[in-house]
Order: sequence, then C-alpha cells, then structure tokens
Amino acid sequence: MTTTDNGVNVQALLDAREALKGAPEAAQFTWRATSTWKNGVHSTTTIQNFFGLGQEQSHKTKTEFTADHPEIFAAEDNGITPIEYLLVGLAGCLTAGVASVAQNRGIQLRSVTSTVEGNHDIRGILGADSDVRNGFNDVKVTFTIDADASREEIEALVAQSQKRSAVYDALTNPTSVTVEVA
Repeated sequence: MTTTDNGVNVQALLDAREALKGAPEAAQFTWRATSTWKNGVHSTTTIQNFFGLGQEQSHKTKTEFTADHPEIFAAEDNGITPIEYLLVGLAGCLTAGVASVAQNRGIQLRSVTSTVEGNHDIRGILGADSDVRNGFNDVKVTFTIDADASREEIEALVAQSQKRSAVYDALTNPTSVTVEVA
C-alpha cells in the first residue's frame, strides 16, 4: 500500500472536528488585521494575534502586508491593490483545501496551481458611473492539478475544497460588515 503524503496532518483536523462538536464555543474564532496609512493610497496591514479555542492566540511571527495601487492609477505601486488580496485569499484557501481533501482521500498530489482572475469595472470606485458596482463583476478560478487520480476524482477534490472554503463562502454569501469610528 502506498502512503499518501501531501504535507497535511488530516488526523489532527479530524480530531479537532470531533473535539469541537462537543465544545462549539471553542470553535468561535476572531481573526484580526490592523492597517496603517502611510501616504497616498499606500498602507501596511499587520497580522499577529487572534482569538480562538477560548483564548487569545498568536501566530509564530507578525506578518506585514503592503497595499497600494499601480502607477497607472497615479500611485506609487508599493504593493498589490486591496482587491487583489481577495484573490490571494481565495487562491490560498481553495489550494489548501485541495491538499487537505486529497490527503484525506489518499490521493497523492504532484502539483497544484490555481489561477484566480477577477473582472473589475473601476468606474464604480472612481464614481464615474453610479450604476457600476465597486467590487468584482465576477471571479474565475482555474485549477491545474497533477495527481494520482482520475479527472473525476480531481474534480471532486476541487468541489469539496470549494464547499469547505471560508474565503469562497465569504465572497459568495452576504457577510455582515460593520464600519465605525472609534
């Protein structure tokens, strides 16, 4: 029998799932990001602490993300645009999901690439046309997967990843967002 190793500790995930069935309060997480304006439309966002399993938690290291706009928007292009970070989140979440599902199903992966494209009419954010929405018109994710599996099994991996993706869910279902001044 061949052992599948995609680098995912599925047993730990399954154990966590079982433990949290009996302790739903521990499954309540609060993720945090703090953004600081630098200049123009350039900002940096840091992520380090979060709440989960009933207490404050911390990542191993503080991570900093830089956001800006490209020079064609009369900006300095110090980083990707904030809306591109949505693409990063979706790609990362779905790709991780494919690896997790493949590990759980005993499918050995050789390579997984997801390409995410978001079509965006920027007239909305510029205030040029009030009938144009500010966000993406649509988003397309394309996977290229090399694995010891049939096309149908690979399609099932992607479908299960999509079904369990927190980012996919947040982008495709209404999420309550409150914005306030402290």
